[in-house]
Amino acid sequence: MEAIQILILLFLFFMTKVSSLENSEQVFALTKWKSSLENSISLSSWSFPPHYYNSSINGISCSWYGVSCHWDGSINKLNLSSSGLKGTLYKFSFSSFPNLIFLDLSKNEFFGHIPHQISQLQKLVYLNFSNNQFSRNIPPEIGNLSSLITLHLWGNNISGSIPCEIGNLKSLVDLQIGINLLDGSIPPSIGNLSSLVTLILWGNKLSGPIPSSFGNLSLLTKLYLYTNKLSGPIPHEIGNLRSLVDLEVSNNQLDGSIPFSFGNLSLLTKLYLHGNKLSGPIPHEIGNLRSLVDLEVSNNQLDGSIPSSFGNLSLLTTLYLYTNKLSGPIPHEIGNLRSLVDLEVPNNQLDGSIPSSFGNLSLLTTLYLHGNKLSGPIPHEIGNLRSLVDLAISNNQLDGSIPPSFGNLSLLTKLYLHTNKLSGPIPHEIGNLRSLVDLEISNNQLDGSIPPSFGALVSLLSLQLFNNRLSGYLPENMFEGGKIQRIGLNNNAFIGPIPKSIRNCSNLNRIRFDDNLLIGDISVSFGLHPKLKFLNLARNSFHGELTEKWSRFKELETLILSQNKITGMIPRELGVWIMLHHIDLSSNMLVGNIPKELGNLKNMLNLNLNNNQLSGPIPKELGLLTQLLDLDLSKNKLSGSIPATLADCGPLVSLILSHNDLHHEVPPEIFTLSHMSNLDLSHNLLDGEISSEFQRLQSIEYLNLSHNHLSGTIPYVFADMHSLTFADVSYNYLEGSIPKCNAFSNASLLEGNKGLCGDIEGFQRCTISGEHKHLGSVIVVLIILGAVVFLSVRIMCKTVTGIGSSIGNRFLLSAVHVLVSLDSQQWYQSHFLNLTDQPAGPPGRSSVDQTTNRLHHSLWWSPAVITKPTSRTTVSGGGVGYELEPPPHHRLWWRWHRSENRKTTTAPPIEVAVVSIGNHSRHKAALARSKDGHRTTVCGSGGVDGFS
Repeated sequence: MEAIQILILLFLFFMTKVSSLENSEQVFALTKWKSSLENSISLSSWSFPPHYYNSSINGISCSWYGVSCHWDGSINKLNLSSSGLKGTLYKFSFSSFPNLIFLDLSKNEFFGHIPHQISQLQKLVYLNFSNNQFSRNIPPEIGNLSSLITLHLWGNNISGSIPCEIGNLKSLVDLQIGINLLDGSIPPSIGNLSSLVTLILWGNKLSGPIPSSFGNLSLLTKLYLYTNKLSGPIPHEIGNLRSLVDLEVSNNQLDGSIPFSFGNLSLLTKLYLHGNKLSGPIPHEIGNLRSLVDLEVSNNQLDGSIPSSFGNLSLLTTLYLYTNKLSGPIPHEIGNLRSLVDLEVPNNQLDGSIPSSFGNLSLLTTLYLHGNKLSGPIPHEIGNLRSLVDLAISNNQLDGSIPPSFGNLSLLTKLYLHTNKLSGPIPHEIGNLRSLVDLEISNNQLDGSIPPSFGALVSLLSLQLFNNRLSGYLPENMFEGGKIQRIGLNNNAFIGPIPKSIRNCSNLNRIRFDDNLLIGDISVSFGLHPKLKFLNLARNSFHGELTEKWSRFKELETLILSQNKITGMIPRELGVWIMLHHIDLSSNMLVGNIPKELGNLKNMLNLNLNNNQLSGPIPKELGLLTQLLDLDLSKNKLSGSIPATLADCGPLVSLILSHNDLHHEVPPEIFTLSHMSNLDLSHNLLDGEISSEFQRLQSIEYLNLSHNHLSGTIPYVFADMHSLTFADVSYNYLEGSIPKCNAFSNASLLEGNKGLCGDIEGFQRCTISGEHKHLGSVIVVLIILGAVVFLSVRIMCKTVTGIGSSIGNRFLLSAVHVLVSLDSQQWYQSHFLNLTDQPAGPPGRSSVDQTTNRLHHSLWWSPAVITKPTSRTTVSGGGVGYELEPPPHHRLWWRWHRSENRKTTTAPPIEVAVVSIGNHSRHKAALARSKDGHRTTVCGSGGVDGFS
């Protein structure tokens, strides 16, 4: 017996020594880890007392912050949650804590990866690293912690896929790894965790299907998979989870139908399927979920009707079915859901009437039915919903009047009835809604006047009554609450002045009184509104002037005062409203100059001053409006030229300067506005020619140059301006051929120009008169006789020499006329197309580029003879050839050849062609071709280079 006692004492002594050694190792391991942390203020107790001895180190750590010990002195719990620690686990000696069962480092700032040595904590039961900044992968070795019951890694930056080894944690009850950066598919091995009660994977980037193996998790009560990228159908095996209380798989890419097996989830209180691509009807089996409190299947593609079995869900407080394709009537059984607090079914295709049974939903605070096809009157029973805070039944086809019973909804803050077919007057009982913040009953057919009781709506922030048939005076007290921010009374028939009570509404940011019959002096109708951003008073009868007082509205972005009776000048102070991006002062009686200070409005997008009596030049400072899209200064008395600086308004889409006294030419800089689609310069005094540079307006659709003093020809480039659908050049001094362009298809767009000709009804074809034909015959005879005399002196030329570059330095070609005799009666005069390096180019006079010595021929052919170039040919030696083909009943071809070398050019047969180059006698040449078409002869006189 004594021997046994001795053995026990020796064992205890030995174990004490071993425990003491282990405790010493753990103490030093903790202090070493502490020293590696960047912030460890909360661990100040982790230190040794002065004059300690090795014999007394045992048990020291058990009194440290966050440390708990086993009976033998070894550390078994480490709870450092919310300790303000920052650092890594790289210096943590996991092997020094073989008895650790509890490790909680949550809600700190730990970063770096989780070391794979964590698998050495073989007795660990609880592991919580949530709400830190851990990154990289979950180590697969974590699957070796076979005793683990709780694993929380949520709220980190952990990436990569979920290791399938987690499926080895057979004791796991609580798995939460949401709010990370995990991707890849969910491993089916999680379905092996038969003890699992809570599975939270939400807020990652997980993809692929929901594993059907989840159907094995028979103890699962909470399943959160929402806000991932999961796809495919919801497995019907989920219906086997009969312990499930909370199922949330919303905001994924799930498709297919809702499994009817969900009807087995009798304990389910929350079902969130919203924000997916689910389709098909809602299974009527959902009506079996009598424990359901919150049902949200919104934002899907569900169709069919709302199941009447929903009437069985007596505990339901929240029902969200919005933004689907549901149709048919709302079942009256919904009125049985007396626990319902929030009912939202907007943006579907529901029809029929609003069930009167809704009056039974006495706890209802939110009722959203907007964006459907509901019809009929609004049930007066809605007035029984005295708990109602938000009521939105807008955008339907409801008719009848607004029920006076709405006056009972004393808690109502939002009332949206807009965009229906409601008629009759606004009931004065609406004035009882003292809590009302937002009232929107616009876009209906309401008539009568605004009830004076509106003055009692002291909490009102937004009042929208626009697009109705309301009339009468605005109640003087209607804005006495002073809190109003947004007013929309436009498109009615209100008369009289604006109520004076509006002057004290310092929070106003948006006002719309446009399209009424209101009157008053605009300079005194408003008070101080420092937050005002939008003001539209258009199409009323306001008068007065824009005084410097308006400069106090420094936040104003949109000012629309068009079609009133405003007089005086535009104040220079308008230029300090740097936030302005839309000004419309059109159709008033404003006089004076346009202030150059408007150039300070760098955010301006639209400026409309048309139909006033403004005079003087257009300020060049308007070119500083570099974001301007639309500028309309038409119907004024503006003079001077169009400022070239307008070209600096790069995004300009519409420029309307018509009906002024502008003169001089259109500045060529305007043609750089590549976004311009609408240009109206009509009814001015503009002169000069229509430039071929108009083709640079690549987006132009509407062009009006009518009623000016423009002269010259219409450039042929108009035929290539494919975006142009309307062009009016009428009543100018234009002449020559009309280009073939769809925009000129209507003769009225060209009338008033006596010199135009072409194939358009109402205009003569471009042929010359009989007198000119006879003159042409005489000219040809004389030229031929002259050629004969000339040939007696010179050797007949048998080749066409290349026109050297020096010809550009010798003379300027001013006109080329070809007269061709096909028979004794038929003569043609043709005006050549411009020939450079392109088959067809803009018309113009011949020119010489003195810098490059390149000769540009300007050629015009009459449409009656030759239509357009048919080909372009390159001739050996660097020359370029062009062909012009006549109508099929004439055989007239002409080829021009330019080359630095002397080459020979041939052409198909014609009888006689005579070319006169230049208008000086010393620069003449004649071209003749034999009938067989095999020879071409060019003769020149006066020492012309390139001719012999």
